[in-house]
Amino acid sequence: MEEEELLLVRPDGSYARQIAEYRQEFLRCQSSMDGCGPLARMEDPLEWIEAIEKASRGEGLPEGWVPCTQFLWIRKADGRLLGMIQLRHECNDFLRDYGGHIGYSIRPTERRKGYAKRMLAACLPHARALGLQKILITCRDDNTGSRKTILANGGVYESTVFEPERQVYLERYWIPVE
Repeated sequence: MEEEELLLVRPDGSYARQIAEYRQEFLRCQSSMDGCGPLARMEDPLEWIEAIEKASRGEGLPEGWVPCTQFLWIRKADGRLLGMIQLRHECNDFLRDYGGHIGYSIRPTERRKGYAKRMLAACLPHARALGLQKILITCRDDNTGSRKTILANGGVYESTVFEPERQVYLERYWIPVE
């Protein structure tokens, strides 16, 4: 069986309808929109696209945020938005402890198909292009799927930490991108 072609693309207005649907699916399922920036609180996808474009340039960042690049994970055959991944250009204290360089999510109806593993792999060259030699990535200690995704991409376990704001334990991994 031939592997389907998937594309990592920067969001633009042509994806506005799908971004809105993606957001609604997560809200309906009460699932965390990791790697989506401020999408959970922004109903207008065009407003979200503008905000993440500014964030990629380090403009208008809320306190505690760092410059980041947002990508959509698109299935080429039908143009369907399957996931989102955000690459943070650097880590501040909070990200160094709890968040890492990358956050990502796959829409609930498309999970358990290997999309996250491939999306993370496709993002690593972009981290290298930023000059990063390794990236920190975290996942909840009860998120088996994310742990498998990280390990499949060369993640090396460092530690588990307790994140007090969300009251969760997070596993911390480093992935070389040289």
